[in-house]
Amino acid sequence: MKLPLLNELDFDALSIKCQSAPSFPHFCLDNFLEEPFAKEVHDSFPTYGEAERLGKSFSAVNEKKKIQISDSKKFPPAIYKLHELLASKEFVEKVSEIMGIKNLIADPTMMGGGIHETNAGGHLDVHVDFNYNEELGLHRRVNILIYFNKDWHEDYGGYLDLWDKDVKHCLGSYAPVFNRAAGFTTNEISWHGVTPITCPVDRLRKSFAVYYYTKEAPPGWDGVVHSTIFKARPKEFWKGKFAMPAEKFSKATRGLIRTVKQGIKKLGKSG
Repeated sequence: MKLPLLNELDFDALSIKCQSAPSFPHFCLDNFLEEPFAKEVHDSFPTYGEAERLGKSFSAVNEKKKIQISDSKKFPPAIYKLHELLASKEFVEKVSEIMGIKNLIADPTMMGGGIHETNAGGHLDVHVDFNYNEELGLHRRVNILIYFNKDWHEDYGGYLDLWDKDVKHCLGSYAPVFNRAAGFTTNEISWHGVTPITCPVDRLRKSFAVYYYTKEAPPGWDGVVHSTIFKARPKEFWKGKFAMPAEKFSKATRGLIRTVKQGIKKLGKSG
C-alpha cells in the first residue's frame, strides 16, 4: 500500500525487521518521503534565530542548544503537511502494524514533538522518555524521527544512538542524514540519545519528531508515572557521577522552591 507523499514501503518486511530487533522494536529507514516533498520540508525549516523566537530552548547538562517548536500553528505549510501525514489515520495504522502495538493514537498537542533544531555544541544525553501524558490521559508508546540534513558529514556527530537496558552496549548509531526516518518503542528500556554535535556554526541538526500513544497501559506497567530519566554513557564517568546528580538536585530544589512559593501565595490569599 502506497501512502501519499511517502516512498513505496514494504510494511510487512519492515514490521518483521522492527519487531525482531534486539532489546526493543526499532528501525532506521532511508528515502522515507518522496524526494520533492522531502526537499520542500527541508527548505521550510526556520533559521535558528527564528526557531528561538517561536519555540522552546533547552540548555542544561542533559540537553543543550536545542530548540523545539511543538505548536503546529507555527509550522510552515510544508512542515504542517508533514505533520498532517504523520497524524493521519492511515499512517498511524501502519505504525501500529510496524511496531506491533494496537490502537495507537497521534498526539494532537505535539507535546515535546514537532520541529527540533540543535546548534553546534549541542547534545542530548541517553534517556528514556516520560511514560504518561497526564494532560491527555494516554501512555506514550512510539517515537518517530525524520531528519532533514543534507551533506551531513560523519565528523559532525549528532547521531541517534540506541542502547540496551543497562546502557552498556550500543544497539545502533544512526547519522541524521536527509530523508532518513528512525522509529522505536518508548518503554522502560528504550534508552536513546544524541551524540555531541560538532558541525560548523553555520549548520544545524534538523529533525521532525512525532510521538504515539495508547489509552491502554503497556503490558507489565507498574503504575508509576515518570518524566524523562537520563543515564550516562559507559565512558561518561564524570557526567554520571557528578554532573547528572548535581543537575537532578538543582531541579528538585527549584521545584521545591516553586511549591513553597505557591503555598505562601495561597495562604496570603486565604488570609
